[in-house]
Amino acid sequence: MSQKRSRDHAPEVKTVLRGEGGVYFAAIDLGTNNCRLMIAGGRSGSMRVVDNFNRSIRLGEGLHHTGALSEAAMQRAVDALHACAARMRHWSLRAIRGVATEACRRASNGEAFLRRVREETGLTLEIISPREEAELAMESCTSLLYANNHRRRRAVLFDIGGGSTEIAWLHLDPFTRVHELVGTVSIPWGVITMAEHFVAPDPDAPEEVHAAQYDAMVRFVTQQLQAFGRLHNIDEEVRQRNVAMLGTSGTITTLAGIALGLERYNRHVIDGVTLTDAASLEAIDILRGLGMRGLMVHPCVGTERATYVLPGCAIFEAIHRLWPVDAITVADRGLRDGLLTRMAREARVTMLPSSTSSRHGGDMAHPAPFRL
Repeated sequence: MSQKRSRDHAPEVKTVLRGEGGVYFAAIDLGTNNCRLMIAGGRSGSMRVVDNFNRSIRLGEGLHHTGALSEAAMQRAVDALHACAARMRHWSLRAIRGVATEACRRASNGEAFLRRVREETGLTLEIISPREEAELAMESCTSLLYANNHRRRRAVLFDIGGGSTEIAWLHLDPFTRVHELVGTVSIPWGVITMAEHFVAPDPDAPEEVHAAQYDAMVRFVTQQLQAFGRLHNIDEEVRQRNVAMLGTSGTITTLAGIALGLERYNRHVIDGVTLTDAASLEAIDILRGLGMRGLMVHPCVGTERATYVLPGCAIFEAIHRLWPVDAITVADRGLRDGLLTRMAREARVTMLPSSTSSRHGGDMAHPAPFRL
C-alpha cells in the first residue's frame, strides 16, 4: 500500500539561476525613446552578451510642450522596466546599474518618476549628466575609434538620442591608443524633441513644403553646434583631414542599413562599418524620397520609428555640414555597453565587443570593418 510522503520529508527543490559560478552584470539604459537592457558575463575571465532587450517607450513624448513626463509615457516605461526586472531574475548577477538620461533630466517630475520605478519594479535608476553620457558612449566605442581613422589625431563622436544629442571632441593617439575627452556639448534636441518642435507636414503636401521643413531643421541644429566647433577649432582640424567621425544612434545605424541595402536590420553587419560621406547622404535622400507611408513599411524603419527618422537625419546632416569629414564609422553600441565595460573593468574581467554575441547569446565572429 502506497503512502504519501510527508511534507517534512519532501525533496528540496533548488532554484538554479543561469550564470551561477560565473561573473555576470546587467545594464539598463532608460532613454527618451527606448528602454534597453543588456546582460553580459562569463566564466573564463572574459564577458559576452547573453541577453538583450529593447523596447520603444517614448518616455519623452510631449515633454517638449509640458515640461513633465505624461502618465501614459511613464506607464509604458514602467511596463518595460518590469520586463527588464523579470529577465534579470533568471541570472546570477554580481552587479546591476541603471541610468536615465535626457527625459528624466529635463522633466519636472523626473526624480518622482524614478522613485515610482523603484517602488513598483524594485529597480534603482540614477540620472546621469550629459558628460557622463558622452563618456559612456566613448567607452563603448573605444575599439572603433582606431579601426578606420588612418592615424588621425582628433575625433568627433556623436550620439543622437530621443531628447538630446551629445557631441564629444576627442584627442587620439593611434600608436598608444590612449585618448582624451577634451570637451562635450549636449543640445536638448533629439529625434522626439525635433519631431515635436517641427511638426511634420501632411504626407500629401507638396514636396517643396517637406524640403523646406527639412532644411529648416538642419539650419536649426547647425546653429546649436557652431559655438562648440569654434571653441575647439574643429573646422580647421577637418580641413587638415585630421578628424575621424564616429556615430552611435538609431539614426546613423539606420542610414548604414539603407546604404548597405539590407532587407532587414542586422546589428552584426552594421557595427563597425564605415560609410563614405557620399553614401550616408545618398541614404538620407532615399529616406526622404520614401515619404511617411514608405518609411512606415520599410524594414529598416517601421511604424514606431517613422516619425523620428527624418528629424534624426537632419541632426546628422547638420553635424556633417559643419564638419564634413570624408567617412563616418558606425557603432551599434551605447550606454549599456559602456556601463558593462566599466563594471567589467572594476571586476577585472575583459568585456568583448557586444557585436561578438547575437541577440540571443550565441557567439559570432566579429566582422572586419569595411568601407562603403
